[in-house]
Amino acid sequence: MPDNNSQCLTFVLKDKSAEDFKLLAQFCTQTPDVNIDSVTVLSPDKAVDIVITDVSDNLRDRIAKALAAKKLQVDFCLQPVNGLKYERKKSLLICDMDSTLIGQECIDELADYAGVKDHVSEITERAMAGELDFEAALKERVGLLKGLSLQALNDCYTDRITLNPGAKTLAATMKANGAKTVIVSGGFTYFTSRIAGAAGFEHHHANTLLDDGKTLTGKVGLPILGQDAKKQRLQAYSADIGGPGAALAIGDGANDLAMITTAGLGVAYYAKPIVAEAADCAVNHTDLTTALYFQGYKDSEFVRT
Repeated sequence: MPDNNSQCLTFVLKDKSAEDFKLLAQFCTQTPDVNIDSVTVLSPDKAVDIVITDVSDNLRDRIAKALAAKKLQVDFCLQPVNGLKYERKKSLLICDMDSTLIGQECIDELADYAGVKDHVSEITERAMAGELDFEAALKERVGLLKGLSLQALNDCYTDRITLNPGAKTLAATMKANGAKTVIVSGGFTYFTSRIAGAAGFEHHHANTLLDDGKTLTGKVGLPILGQDAKKQRLQAYSADIGGPGAALAIGDGANDLAMITTAGLGVAYYAKPIVAEAADCAVNHTDLTTALYFQGYKDSEFVRT
């Protein structure tokens, strides 16, 4: 039986591969002080859960280094076994939008229409890395969009914005299991409202771009939704389902940090280093369905839309 120090180690390969799957098995059996209690295949030749006992404090770092040395394209999550029976399949999915549910930063794409993309993208990059105050950086970037036509917003969404792989399946599967689904974005409601519908999320929260009926004014509605507000939304949506421990939070930038570190399972998705280091686990090779495997879902439980 697992002891009090048991951990659940989940591996997810980028692509199905019998050969790489065997390498993962060899890694587990040959790594000193990794004592295997049980193994559950979540997806043949792709994803597996391994319960290990007597886990050392530095095992996560050791695993990351070993996988890099073997040049395996695999994501992994190491989490405590205690409480997983109740909490592992989360009752709340709360996600960032830009560069998480979608492959773009909406404000950078809008800036391209305004002819200021290079300047805005540089500010975005620094803000997401935690180098700039988010609110000040957002106001500065929105100010550079002053005079942009509302038609440009529609063109941007239609021509530039794409869902990241697995977004629909992640939301549909968790909803089928009774979970709430929420988007919380430092971006804009114009986009979150549309992405919520496209990806199958029930609720969305973001900032509001102000306009005069024809063009953007260069102002953003207050108060600005930033890092603290994301955490507050997490707390509010999880209040009646057992608290933040019942939540899965996914994001990529510094303004997602509080949400990710407060949630029961915080996942960094192709994230800035500051976020990847703070999160429970990171997705760097696979897609958003990996967040389902990290909760113990099997392929047969996926709801694909």
